[in-house]
Amino acid sequence: MKVYFDVCCLCRPFDDQESHRIRIETEAIIAIISQCMVNWVFVSSEVVEYEIAQMIDAERKKSVENILQYSSERIPINTDIIARARFIHNLGIDTFDALHIASAESCNAIFLTTDDMLVRGIKKHKDILSTIVNNPVQWLMEVESNGNKNTQ
Repeated sequence: MKVYFDVCCLCRPFDDQESHRIRIETEAIIAIISQCMVNWVFVSSEVVEYEIAQMIDAERKKSVENILQYSSERIPINTDIIARARFIHNLGIDTFDALHIASAESCNAIFLTTDDMLVRGIKKHKDILSTIVNNPVQWLMEVESNGNKNTQ
């Protein structure tokens, strides 16, 4: 199973952990990355690297870059991904989110995000996407209850 995190997910462990939601999402993300080191594949992309490079906070940027060291597959941007991202963007999805989703689709990875609006927005179009888009907590709970099978 391949897992693709957007930058919001990768930043989550470095967010203020006072909120129960943030803390639970952090735990889920860490658990998923741990599984990627054993059974699953942690996929990153040129889009993720670009977004991280734009971070102003140098300490946070370095911390997130350190997480990327655990990725074992990197998706470069190509014309197919750009074309697919344009299609997804035309559905009303933000440009970077569309690029992330297209990158995840290109390698048959599950796309995880902590952005509720994105998850809700994409569910309207899930029939035309070839990837699962979900929150890491929700997805991990579903995977565990279904015996580690790909799940929406």
